[in-house]
Amino acid sequence: MKPIPMIAALVVALAIAGGVTWWLTHQHKPRTEIVLYGNVDLREVELAFNGSEPVQAVLATEGDRVLKGQVMARLDTGRLAPKADQAAAQVAAQQQVVDKLHNGSRPEDVGQARDTVAAALADATVAHDKYARLAELSRSSSGRAVSRQDLDDAKSTADATAARLAVDRQALRLQVIGPRREDIAQAEAELRGDRAQLALLRRELSDAVLVAPMTAVVRSRLIEPGEMASPQKPAFSLAITDPTGVRAYVTETDLGHVHPGMNATVTADAFAGRAFPGWVGFISPVAEFTPKTVQTTDLRTSLVYEIRVFVQDPEDDLRLGMPATVHLPLAGAAPPGRR
Repeated sequence: MKPIPMIAALVVALAIAGGVTWWLTHQHKPRTEIVLYGNVDLREVELAFNGSEPVQAVLATEGDRVLKGQVMARLDTGRLAPKADQAAAQVAAQQQVVDKLHNGSRPEDVGQARDTVAAALADATVAHDKYARLAELSRSSSGRAVSRQDLDDAKSTADATAARLAVDRQALRLQVIGPRREDIAQAEAELRGDRAQLALLRRELSDAVLVAPMTAVVRSRLIEPGEMASPQKPAFSLAITDPTGVRAYVTETDLGHVHPGMNATVTADAFAGRAFPGWVGFISPVAEFTPKTVQTTDLRTSLVYEIRVFVQDPEDDLRLGMPATVHLPLAGAAPPGRR
């Protein structure tokens, strides 16, 4: 019966030794990084022409890497170009009208008006003197030397020449004063309208050339030469790859260790042994339940916060939706090469 207590004591000793060993091997060690799981999330842009003209040429296709400002397609400008030329001619003509009004009357115009007044004055003087002589002759002869008709004609001629003299004098005065301010303001307003129309047509000509707004990769080519372009019809779908983003989720307990600008490293199963440098660019202020796309089953029902990690991927290796693992060092700093 004595061996039984000895065996029990041996079992107890072995259990204690095993517990000590487990505690020594599984004791809590401080973490050096936070590991998150997410997916590559590229930003997409749909480009459309800001006009409705036939497509003349398409210069990019799926998979092409386009640079900012690169021409991707052109519209037919056979109707827009003549309209712009006509508007430019109208602006030039109206500019001459405005300049003429600002410069006022030419000395030659004023001199011509003075000569006209002098001639009108001479005619008025002759007509007045003729009427005066006929009136005196009619009075002295009691109306027998001059007929009533001749006297009336002479008076009408004198009155007409006097009226023309008054008109010519007023015209001379207006020539000396120059154009009215209201006429100048009207001409300037018409010039501004013509310039606005020209600017609009030139903008339409500029919009006939579709350029890449940023460096990106063409995901879809949605238009072909000969088709009618429209602002409501996208011509290209672009994927922005600089920088690439990874959408991941951090738990509430780890949220205090994550901050914008924090250094990060991203790995993907498709590129074993390769790490992509990056940084935390966005942290959601609102908690949510972990989406089903997260691969760890123990986190699928947790309350988490979305973060977006920007990745430096100059060779455009990462693809939209690709699973990725984000490593956040707990003592992170601003990433090198951050833009």
